[in-house]
Amino acid sequence: MVEIRTLKKGNYIKIDGEPCKIINMSKGKTSKHGEAKAKVEIVGIFDRKKRMLAKPVSANVEVPMILKKKGQVVTIRGNTAQLMDLETYEMFDIEITEGRELKEGEEVAYINVEGKKTLVGK
Repeated sequence: MVEIRTLKKGNYIKIDGEPCKIINMSKGKTSKHGEAKAKVEIVGIFDRKKRMLAKPVSANVEVPMILKKKGQVVTIRGNTAQLMDLETYEMFDIEITEGRELKEGEEVAYINVEGKKTLVGK
């Protein structure tokens, strides 16, 4: 758990059990009736839904455990690619995000968030 005041654009937080990336953030000034508020615009890593979070800057939010890794595309079947992790040589299937072009043999970056994997980057 971390305070909202310590977060920045590009950080990851967990809202309603969904890991999300901060795409925009603004903090208001302290008012005479309370503390400063933060408005955080986030997008889900797996469901790609945009969300808004408005809370006091001292509120705590959960931070997911994220591992950034590299893999090599072994095969492509429809919108699923089989990757091989370049460190552990583990083989697994991963969904190809819409608009993403992959080639067999290409090295790609992916993230592992608490056991779920998704491609990152272009």
